[in-house]
Amino acid sequence: MKTAKCIIDKDYSIAEIDPKLYGSFIEHLGRAVYSGIYEPSHKTADEQGFRQDVMELVDDLAVPVVRYPGGNFVSGYNWTDGIGPVKDRPKRLDYAWLSIESNKIGIDEFVDWCKKVGTEPMAAVNLGTGAPQDAGYMMEYCNHPAGTYWSDLRIKNGHKEPHNIKVWCLGNEMDGPWQTCGLTAEDYGKKAREAAKIMKWIDPSIELVACGSASPWMPTYPEWDRIVLEHTYEQVDYISLHRYYENEGCIEDFLASFADMNDFIKTVAATADYVKAKVRSKKVMKLSFDEWNVWYIKRQTRFPWTEAPAILEDQYSLLDALVFGGMLCTLLNNCDRVRMACLAQLVNVIAPIFTEKDGRVLKQSIYYPFQQVSLYGRGTALKTLTQSEKFSTPLYGEVPTVQTAAIYHKEEGRITLFALNCDMQEDAQFFIDLRSFGSVKMTEHIIMDGPDLFAKNTFDKPDTVIPRSATIVTGNQSFTTILPKLSWNVFHFASIPEVVKTE
Repeated sequence: MKTAKCIIDKDYSIAEIDPKLYGSFIEHLGRAVYSGIYEPSHKTADEQGFRQDVMELVDDLAVPVVRYPGGNFVSGYNWTDGIGPVKDRPKRLDYAWLSIESNKIGIDEFVDWCKKVGTEPMAAVNLGTGAPQDAGYMMEYCNHPAGTYWSDLRIKNGHKEPHNIKVWCLGNEMDGPWQTCGLTAEDYGKKAREAAKIMKWIDPSIELVACGSASPWMPTYPEWDRIVLEHTYEQVDYISLHRYYENEGCIEDFLASFADMNDFIKTVAATADYVKAKVRSKKVMKLSFDEWNVWYIKRQTRFPWTEAPAILEDQYSLLDALVFGGMLCTLLNNCDRVRMACLAQLVNVIAPIFTEKDGRVLKQSIYYPFQQVSLYGRGTALKTLTQSEKFSTPLYGEVPTVQTAAIYHKEEGRITLFALNCDMQEDAQFFIDLRSFGSVKMTEHIIMDGPDLFAKNTFDKPDTVIPRSATIVTGNQSFTTILPKLSWNVFHFASIPEVVKTE
């Protein structure tokens, strides 16, 4: 049996984790909105038409922020189409996804939905066909209290109190030729800067996200990021990162996605730090990884000019969940710079939650690691010193077989350790060293694994790929346990209070 070792020291911290690291994304794309979060005819629909069965699963994920309304969709979207009486809202052609948008859901309804599921909206403004002043009007509508045309219109539309949306995206993937009215880095940087100025004049308390490269495979990466930040460094608070992974036939490469994701983050952070030095700023630019997931891009089909077509509806396997867990570890291990992230997406479209129209709701395999890290990944991220064998990958070279991330919940005296074992042949004897914490005990070990890497949850068999409880091993400051081959693991430890002896 192979061996691996992980040393965790409570004083070796990375950063306090911002809960926004566990954000997600709802775009007007496919069935994400219509028959996803919104379906008035469904038996669980509330008075506004929102599916309560979906809301329950979203609530269980404890998602703190949800990006909306796009995505590629936003670059051709007029936000005013989605306000006012629903019967008067126009139907529009959506250029991004060759669909018809009914506009039955807009920013007001989305804010209402966010309140119901206990999350905050992260709004995106249109910097494709839209102008900087349009972004200002949307900001005024959403965040200005009263007494102006747009704020009074919000009140007339049934929302007396301002929405107070605190995080805003300045467009989406504006370097992409697929984007409606895509721009060069120079042109986008200037446009984003002017929109940012207007928006922060209206509400100085907001945070803004500038578009980084749509992918590290873009020919302009990372020059795009440099140029955009040189134009916007003092106006914005984040630069965005987007990255998707898929199994293209080499499982080793796919399992090593976490390593490539780490390199991507380091490169963008270095680019931002270069600009910081160049513009003589004292501000450290934060990163927003506001699109990430497993996505089998090449399999998608478009259905031109229909409402809510069933597109991008990936069905996730155990293998996908393992890769997904590895990426979560990478986000945690870079939480000093990646202060916000959005799993793309939340419902139906490349999502952990999947619905039948007028029917059931399903937790996909990736739901479970996302839920575990969202619930237990709150606190201080600690550096883990992990020793394991490496495996060879054609794309990424030699990669550690075991990927880990650790969280210290100081107030509760708890430690959580996440571990992915990528070994395809053997289990690993795993030694965990927690001596800096004093006396501790293992309270839980949860595993996701199985004999079939390609097993998936279905509506008829929803529990095919789910976590299982493993044997808790005894120990005090160190523990020796087993990481099954090809497994995702969650360990919980609790401090044992010292007994004070009295005379």
